[in-house]
Amino acid sequence: MHITEPGVVFDSTAPDEDTIRSVMDTLQHQWATSGITPVSRTPGGAAGVTARVYADTRRCPCTDETS
Repeated sequence: MHITEPGVVFDSTAPDEDTIRSVMDTLQHQWATSGITPVSRTPGGAAGVTARVYADTRRCPCTDETS
């Protein structure tokens, strides 16, 4: 389920893509989220990868409530 209203933004950093995808997968099983989002690296920046997930912490992914 994809959310269309404001919620919480999770900016996550992990050492590798497998770890960050696991984090996003866990979040989408807990709440309604924007799903697995693109992973990025900052050239010349900090080591690791980052991703942003939007979540509605008021709804679990197994419901289809709109409010």
